[in-house]
Amino acid sequence: MIGFTLSEKEFDYELQALATGFFPGKRTQINGESGDLHIAIDYGDTEISVCVETKAGRKASSAAVTGDDDWHKKEGKLAHPYRTYYKNIVKKLVFTVLRDFPEEWLPEGFERRLPVWGTMTGVRPTKIPMNMLLEGRERTEVMEILQNVYCCSEQKAALGTEIAAREAALLQQNEYQDGYSLYVGIPFCPTTCLYCSFPSYPCDRFGHLRDDYVAALQREIKGTAKLMQGKRLTSVYMGGGTPTTLSPEQLRTVIKTMQEYFPMDTSVEFTVEAGRPDSITEDKLLALRECGVDRISVNPQTMQQKTLDLIGRRHTVDQTIQAFELARKLGFTNINMDLIIGLPGEELSDFEDTLRQVGQLAPDSLTIHSLVIKRASRLRSVLEEQGALGETEQIRGRRMEQMLARGEQFAGEQGYLPYYMYRQKNSAGHAGSGGQENIGYAKPGSECLYNILIMEEMQSIVALGAGASTKKYHSDRGQVSRIENVKSVTDYISRVDEMIERKRHALER
Repeated sequence: MIGFTLSEKEFDYELQALATGFFPGKRTQINGESGDLHIAIDYGDTEISVCVETKAGRKASSAAVTGDDDWHKKEGKLAHPYRTYYKNIVKKLVFTVLRDFPEEWLPEGFERRLPVWGTMTGVRPTKIPMNMLLEGRERTEVMEILQNVYCCSEQKAALGTEIAAREAALLQQNEYQDGYSLYVGIPFCPTTCLYCSFPSYPCDRFGHLRDDYVAALQREIKGTAKLMQGKRLTSVYMGGGTPTTLSPEQLRTVIKTMQEYFPMDTSVEFTVEAGRPDSITEDKLLALRECGVDRISVNPQTMQQKTLDLIGRRHTVDQTIQAFELARKLGFTNINMDLIIGLPGEELSDFEDTLRQVGQLAPDSLTIHSLVIKRASRLRSVLEEQGALGETEQIRGRRMEQMLARGEQFAGEQGYLPYYMYRQKNSAGHAGSGGQENIGYAKPGSECLYNILIMEEMQSIVALGAGASTKKYHSDRGQVSRIENVKSVTDYISRVDEMIERKRHALER
């Protein structure tokens, strides 16, 4: 275990994430029992000091003078606007001491990894460089800051800056500052994928609720639209779940209600996750075309039939090809495909074959996700039963790093550019760990603005449907607050008026 002693309970969440980045799988505790490795942090009157010590008495420490005139004022010294400044100091101190701590001093069972994203433990590593670029800083300066202040590796600093520059350019082409985006969630799925840890509503058990759900969604659309009158809508995203589990008539009903009550003119980007190929039909695609949807996603996850069968995706590779070609035939000119690396049983050669088949279809954008085997997923249970979790993280991580690198190479060869990225929650990412990043690639002009806006938290996202989370953006402090809808479909149907009231209470303030 890794124990922390903090003179003031500040930045504890980020510091624990940083420590587990160095030592994956190790439990952390704040101001509790002493750990096998103990980290003591003192926020003094004139300096911050960090000491790392083992139970055997091996010790290393570091300190930094803040150099700030207000540091001697105990009260409020960690408050905004200084909070980020002080947080960066203490995280860099902890990073440096853990990085330089002699290998032979580490407790037994502690295998150190170097976090390649440095002290950036959040899920949005491009948010910091993008804000610096929007402030007018040069790319070379941003890269230097990422390496010197945030301790990023040269490779990750370059990747983060490249994506941030592309995001900043796309944002500057769109009037997003005073606008908002709309998310509509359809929680039903044909089946529950083995790796999924989200609340799932497979159609064989919950399909009979779709009419009632659509009616409740219409009610929330109408009630929420009143709260947003006079505000400019930037983008619309219908996700899930699998939106195409709705019938063509239900899709038309939902979208036409949105168009009646929200200002969805032709300048608004409109994406629908058509999703799994086994739920995509010509009638549904025609309904989406009629309603002005200009971007869809067809998501195979893999083009390996053995893997599809294993993870519970009850569709074939041929169905993926047919669904994609049908969408092209019907006039969709902006189609995304989602892929997942690290699926059970897949080697680099399997992923390369998937890329080959996807390349033949030539989607307009491509999103490569990294599989995390979450505690709540059925995949973990199945792998435990099969005894397949014995593979070391290092072996699995190296394979996923190879897949990520191959995906990046493929994207470049095919003319795709990376335009947004996020990482797994609470993961510092380390050399050889693999699977930390989820990267969206697109041909120039085929990027999804909504993906950038929600990832970088640059405007409010009004979210409708069961399990949807509205994000209210506070431009004065660059932060968001969340308004959650209930996750249960049956609760959502019966309590939709309460969901509207939650939004009214938060959005009108």
